[in-house]
Amino acid sequence: MRIGVYSGSFDPIHTGHAMVANYVAQWGGVDEVWLLVSRQNPLKGDHSPLSDEHRLAMVRLVAEECDGVMASDFEFHLPVPSYTYVTLTKLREHYPQHEFTLIVGSDNWVNFGRWRDAHKIIKEFGLLIYPRPGYDVPETPPEGVEVIGNGPTSFISSTFIREALKEGANVNFFVPLNVSKYIREHNLYAPDSEQIKN
Repeated sequence: MRIGVYSGSFDPIHTGHAMVANYVAQWGGVDEVWLLVSRQNPLKGDHSPLSDEHRLAMVRLVAEECDGVMASDFEFHLPVPSYTYVTLTKLREHYPQHEFTLIVGSDNWVNFGRWRDAHKIIKEFGLLIYPRPGYDVPETPPEGVEVIGNGPTSFISSTFIREALKEGANVNFFVPLNVSKYIREHNLYAPDSEQIKN
């Protein structure tokens, strides 16, 4: 099978993430999308993410509602920080029956040259770029890069969600409703919450 790997901190996973995963699983030319929860993003050193357990639980809630979308804790078993090329290589070793392709938003494409082994990722695994408002996509993608067109887009970001929750705002529909319920039940991201960091 061809697996689209959509990795991120998902802190928390929001409606924009869910739309990308659901759309690519159905119309992105892959057989499945794996939502890989990253333990530590080397390019995001300004934020300590919520515990692995909570972020994975929220991602699983989204995956359960989307056919062809799977939640994965694969990176939890790899060294930190999480370098994408290493993760993809390990996935290929563990699942030789599958072909893996990386999914990124166009916001990440803008900075993709900063990623470690970016050229190897494209050459060995390929790249699916999902458009995001305000970020250009290549009109003529380089070899190994595909642009997904016509998918729904969103301005929502995890940073916005975290800030809104700190203010006590209602985030229904900014995150899937089952994720919103989970956040409330576990009192996540609120100023008075006692969260276990990684």
